[in-house]
Parts: sequence; structure tokens; C-alpha cells
Amino acid sequence: MSKKNRGFFIWFAIWLLRIVVSLIISSVAVVIAYKWVAPPITFTMIERRMAATDSSPEFLYEWIPIEEVSPFVPLAVVASEDQLFPVHSGFDLKAIEKALESNKKTNRIRGASTISQQVAKNLFLWQGRSWVRKGLEVYFTVLIEFFWDKERILEMYINVAEMGDMTFGVGAVATRYLKKLPFKITRHESALIAAVLPNPLKYKIAQPSRYVLGRQKWVIRQMGLLGGPTYLDDVFGIQKAEPKKSPKSKSSKKEKSAP
Repeated sequence: MSKKNRGFFIWFAIWLLRIVVSLIISSVAVVIAYKWVAPPITFTMIERRMAATDSSPEFLYEWIPIEEVSPFVPLAVVASEDQLFPVHSGFDLKAIEKALESNKKTNRIRGASTISQQVAKNLFLWQGRSWVRKGLEVYFTVLIEFFWDKERILEMYINVAEMGDMTFGVGAVATRYLKKLPFKITRHESALIAAVLPNPLKYKIAQPSRYVLGRQKWVIRQMGLLGGPTYLDDVFGIQKAEPKKSPKSKSSKKEKSAP
């Protein structure tokens, strides 16, 4: 390699390193900021707005502090989406292993994303499946779990997840579909919200199908098996006086899979 080419290679490597370091610093700074600040918009929201048509509903997003949300909502989300949320560090390794085995046997792709991973994807990344996006999802999940507590992760999830067509977060759902304040959402309504989360464009809160109603009943059972709203008290640091059974002991009573 000539001196000229070697010099160009070194220059290019230095600038590439600077770009990578800048991106890492920027991403860490944003994650730290979101520990206290509500995001004005997310990558998923931008993507959905760009794909909107004239027939699409009006974009609706309203941040609601978790203290102003019915305790049934976060419980329903955990019961439906990620029952090990209070105890894992961002990844459910057993669920990932089962998903990989299942995907080998069938053409139907089975996911294993935790609530933390879904927050990372909704906040910072595009939708779709690729190894690049999955790698970035892991990176942001690690950052989120390191800098935020579990309450903040759950608060972020119930505020930025799409819960209906162009309807983001529990505040938007309460306004558009339930016609009530978020703290007045009932147990059954919370379970219905959680029931549509796997595919809020296909499953409807306003017109729930038989499948959605079946999932709603399953979520309600899981909420009871977990112990009701007090199950999340330790996660939120609300009650510390009475000892609780560990999540592992409760998990033995949980049903294995959703309908």
C-alpha cells in the first residue's frame, strides 16, 4: 500500500470512528433525557404519519403521567405482553429460545420481544424485520434498562405504543375510543386495550372481534393470577411493608399461552 493510500485509509478510519462515537454519545444522551422528558414524537409515529392516506384517522398522541392512569392499564399490559417484566433485564431468554425453535418448524414468525424491547423499537427504530434493526433494538434496550427504572419503561410503553389506527398511547385511546379520563379506565377496558396490542391495525377496540374478546378474557384471568394491581407495587416502589411472593412462585399459576 502506497503512502498516499495509507494516509487516506487512516483519515477515513479516524472520521468513521468519530461518526460512530458521535452516534453513541448522541443515543446515550437522548435515552438519558427521556428518563425525565416525554418524547414529542417517536420514530414509529413519524413512519405511520408518512404512510397515512386521506382515509386515515387523525393522528392522536397525548402523554399521560403514569400516576394519572388507571392501575389496571399497566397491569393488563404486563399480563398480556411480558409477565416477567418486573424481573428480567430487558430480554426473556427462554421466550427467545422458544421463538427460534418455533420459527424453524413453521413459516409463521413468532416474536419474543419484551416490553423493554418494544419501547426501544417504538421510540428509536423503524418497523420491520432485519438483523440490523434487531441489533439496534438490542443496543437501545440495554441503554433503556441501564438508565431507566421499570416504572419509567412501563410509563413510556403505555404512552407511545400504537393502540389503534393512528392512536398512540393510553391518553389517545381514552379520548378517541373510551370517552373518559385515563384514570377512570376499568379492568375490562384495560384488558381490551392489551388484547389489541399485538396488531392494533387489525384488531379493533371500538369493534372487537370474537378473537379479541377471547384475548380480553384471557388477559383478565392473567391479571387476577398475577395478584391484581398490587403486583406492580414493588416495581413502582409504592408498597414495601408486606412481603410478596416472588414472580417465580406466581408464574406457576399462569396460563402458558394466549388464545
